[in-house]
Amino acid sequence: MIKHQLCAQRYFEDFQIGEIFNLPSRTMTDALFAAFQLASGDNHPVHYDVEYCRAHGMPHMLAHGFQVAIQTAAGAGLFPHMVEDSLKAFLEQSSRFLKPVYVGDTLYASLRVTALTPGRSTGVLVMGSEVRNQQDVLVMDGEQKYLLRKRPA
Repeated sequence: MIKHQLCAQRYFEDFQIGEIFNLPSRTMTDALFAAFQLASGDNHPVHYDVEYCRAHGMPHMLAHGFQVAIQTAAGAGLFPHMVEDSLKAFLEQSSRFLKPVYVGDTLYASLRVTALTPGRSTGVLVMGSEVRNQQDVLVMDGEQKYLLRKRPA
């Protein structure tokens, strides 16, 4: 089998607290809202009816919290390519939704290593997640935990 990797492989002990993994920016379009509705099955009009939103004092359709949280999917960046040989599990994810996100907003997501908890043969890498909008307003923050193998002896 051909080994075709985008990045050098990293193990638990290769990461440092404070390391940042930026993810590609994304402008929240009508099409993304429709795709999320299709995938999630959520049919509340606050997410898919612009006139309903305007009647309730909003400028446009409001993004679902999970639609914002998925902007921090590590798979959008290089991190999962770096840990192809060491990743054992995606353990946990949490999010706090701090400000509204509407159609037309551009989101900038990043992950930052905040803790490294070693075990015998593995370790838990904790990354803080954050999403900012085009005005540099923090709209979501959270945390993700990954179980990684330590480098083989």
